[in-house]
Amino acid sequence: MTTAPRALLAASFTPGDAAVSEVRRFTREVMTAWAAASVLSMAEQLSGELAAQVADVPFEVVWTHLGDRVQVEVRQKSASETHPGAPVVPVEEWGVTFGPEHRTHWARLPLPGSRDQVTTEWAEEDDSGRGPVWLRFLADASDLLAGTLDPDMVPAIIAQIAVPRLATWCAVFIWADGGGPQRPAYLWHADEGRIDELREVLAGSRVPEDGGSTQLGDSHVLTVPLLARGRALGAMCLGRPDRFADDVMQYAEDIGRRAALALDNSLLYAQQAAANRALQRSLLPPDDPGEIPGLDHAVVYEPAGETNEVGGDFYDLFAAGDGSWRFAVGDVCGTGPVAAAVTGLARHTLRLLAREGYGVAAVLGRLNQAILEEGDRARFLTLLHGEIRPVPTGLELRLVSAGHPEALRLKPSGVVEPVVTSQSLLGVFPEVDFEADLVHLDHGDVLLAVTDGVTERRQGERLLDDDGGLARLLAECVGLSAGAVAARIRRAVQEFTTEPSADDMAIVVLRAR
Repeated sequence: MTTAPRALLAASFTPGDAAVSEVRRFTREVMTAWAAASVLSMAEQLSGELAAQVADVPFEVVWTHLGDRVQVEVRQKSASETHPGAPVVPVEEWGVTFGPEHRTHWARLPLPGSRDQVTTEWAEEDDSGRGPVWLRFLADASDLLAGTLDPDMVPAIIAQIAVPRLATWCAVFIWADGGGPQRPAYLWHADEGRIDELREVLAGSRVPEDGGSTQLGDSHVLTVPLLARGRALGAMCLGRPDRFADDVMQYAEDIGRRAALALDNSLLYAQQAAANRALQRSLLPPDDPGEIPGLDHAVVYEPAGETNEVGGDFYDLFAAGDGSWRFAVGDVCGTGPVAAAVTGLARHTLRLLAREGYGVAAVLGRLNQAILEEGDRARFLTLLHGEIRPVPTGLELRLVSAGHPEALRLKPSGVVEPVVTSQSLLGVFPEVDFEADLVHLDHGDVLLAVTDGVTERRQGERLLDDDGGLARLLAECVGLSAGAVAARIRRAVQEFTTEPSADDMAIVVLRAR
């Protein structure tokens, strides 16, 4: 007779010294999610033992909850020549099966006790000496809930903590602002084949928002409100065939309090992250300047950090309104909201003054004063700002570099040379007079401007731009379009070291057609 699985969790592992410890950690997470504290130590030891026999090749670990027992499978795609031996851990059954693509070494552990023994079992001391099993389970559940700030993941964790230890099934509801229909954010049943049936039953029912117990179909239902910081966030509904004992109801309330706090933290984090993204997007140029006569242009912009859309670096390219265009690439000192404020100030000031007819040197002088007037919020920044005018022989540029990494010009002959004089950076000295350099780009010439996220890309003690490294990279780009030049420089920065970048990167390429 084959027992239908009630839950299944799997993970893949790469060969190496850390494989066994990763498998044991995965097993701890599975047993915690299933509230199988009674077999946690044996399951951890068993999975580590089986994984150690195959740790030299890629493999997969699959844990299956079968109601009164749990089963672990270690699957190999490319089986080694050694034959796996019997587990040292005492198991109910074990074996090795062969399929067309896998060899599977499996073993089963019985789950002692029954639903009627839950409160007694959880009151007992566990083998680790950490106190009653319930307290250890509660601590592990708290760790799981605290381990994510994704509001979509928290309901799933809540449900998988509760099933099957507290209940046969769990539905987690999140209340929408302004009311609306009640739909579970996540639904989990020990028998996965009954999830759709349960969803239909819940769709025709109303969850009591203030909690309590009731009968729903063939299940006794316990509803625990999710309350945090004085707000009702949702409810955790638990269902089981028999009635909830008083101790189990207390355990459910303990889990509910921790779940509510985790959910509230995740929702607050999501709101803040959304606000940050909106602010970051507001600092990006609002539109593409479109076709510019005689100019082929490209931009690469990559802020450091997985969740950032905008960092301390910024760029812009826009029409000035008098037959000319302006571009800028800059780097604000520091990070966070204060640096973002200076980024916004710089970009808006550049656009406003350019359209008022100020030359590039005058624009930087006024921007310097505007930054200093920010007082304690002031941050110095480096900036390359230029005006672009199409002329019959190519492009005429007027450039000012305020302490920025030098701009480079590539000639069709392969010659690379700096083309602008570095002057005082912005936000430091109150009285600075800037002067613009006149630069001509003949047809086929390329101007490259970058931030220090490119020039100071580090590999050990060596920087990418040491000994003219950036100029050598640019010299290899003869004959390429602006987009191809930008892509090649970006790829070279990424390949310079395998370490993730700790600095933002902006690359602006202007090519006279």
